[in-house]
Amino acid sequence: MPHLEVADIFRAHGPAWREAERGHFGLGQLKVMSAIEQCRSAALGGHSLRCSACAEPQIAYNSCRNRHCPKCQSSAAQRWLEARRADLLPVPYYHVVFTLPAPISAIAYTNKEIIYGLLFDIAAETLRTIAADPKHLGARIGTTLVLHTWGSALTHHPHVHGIVPGGGLAADADRWVPCKPGFFLSVRVLSRFFRRRFLEELQHLHRDGQLQFFGDHIDLADADVFADWLMPLRQCAWVVYAKRPFAGPEQVLSYLSRYTHRVAISNSRLIAHDERGVTFRWKDYREHGRTRYKMMSLQSEEFMRRFLLHVLPSGFHRIRHYGLLANANRKHDIAAARELLHQPAPTPPPDSSDSNPDHGHTRPTFVCRHCGAPMLVIETFTRAQHIRGPPASVLSR
Repeated sequence: MPHLEVADIFRAHGPAWREAERGHFGLGQLKVMSAIEQCRSAALGGHSLRCSACAEPQIAYNSCRNRHCPKCQSSAAQRWLEARRADLLPVPYYHVVFTLPAPISAIAYTNKEIIYGLLFDIAAETLRTIAADPKHLGARIGTTLVLHTWGSALTHHPHVHGIVPGGGLAADADRWVPCKPGFFLSVRVLSRFFRRRFLEELQHLHRDGQLQFFGDHIDLADADVFADWLMPLRQCAWVVYAKRPFAGPEQVLSYLSRYTHRVAISNSRLIAHDERGVTFRWKDYREHGRTRYKMMSLQSEEFMRRFLLHVLPSGFHRIRHYGLLANANRKHDIAAARELLHQPAPTPPPDSSDSNPDHGHTRPTFVCRHCGAPMLVIETFTRAQHIRGPPASVLSR
């Protein structure tokens, strides 16, 4: 029996739900729904294949390649991880999480691009500023931040995961400054700095009229109401969490592969789709041990609504690099760090384009599911072309 997929739920209930909720979706959400529904189906075209050994025929449909599609992300994640492998240093790596309080998460949904971007920038600024302070580390560090907007139950829960090498370059780049064994930076100091800087910038955004408010938050458009709304947030503790160091650089890659190219829920967590709705596995972080792993059932419409909460603005980058790992200076800074750590430069992987498939140096794109031999493309068919009428402006002439 084929494993249940998010696409199955959207295909079964998406068309009727779209019609019933017409006008309540953004264009980006509609595009994601359409992409997931059509992924690896005849609607996107594909290839007719035949095994070069046993002549077994096969049809391979094209992927939608939408970054929100659970089925399309595994190969993208693998390519990204291979590109990042060259950046690993022979030092401990730490995992830091910055989470927005629930009141700010509520207004972030209608201000995704601005507040998610602010979350990235302030989290990176917090790490770099505290690390540069001689009282804490006194070094220039690098970090990779990955945005997650969901909790395990698909609720809206914006936070960023930071993967940080355990140390950095001294101010004059003449030595590597390591962290204390098993300790990166004070979580308490990080939390307070993060809270202060985020609220400062949030107030500046409000003053400049860049925030939008709707529904229950419409009154926050008033400056005095917004200032009163911020007061409790200045007093409560903001969650900044630091995990123990990874066992080694390779474990970092293994961990990142589960976080970098994933949105909302993976198909492997889905259990059933029946008259009760959609049943899936989730983790209750308020509990410990085996009892934290639970099952949840949602009506199909509610499941789709929660999934679409996490559609990102078009062009928004959910993986970003800062400091020593920033794209502009990564090559130079990583080379300097390796030299100070006495680590030789990694050997670049062989260029697959120079390999000869006849000698078995490259893995074929399509492999026979029966015997493992390469599949040959014998026919290509394009996606369906729907007949479209001319624009209304043309008809009115």
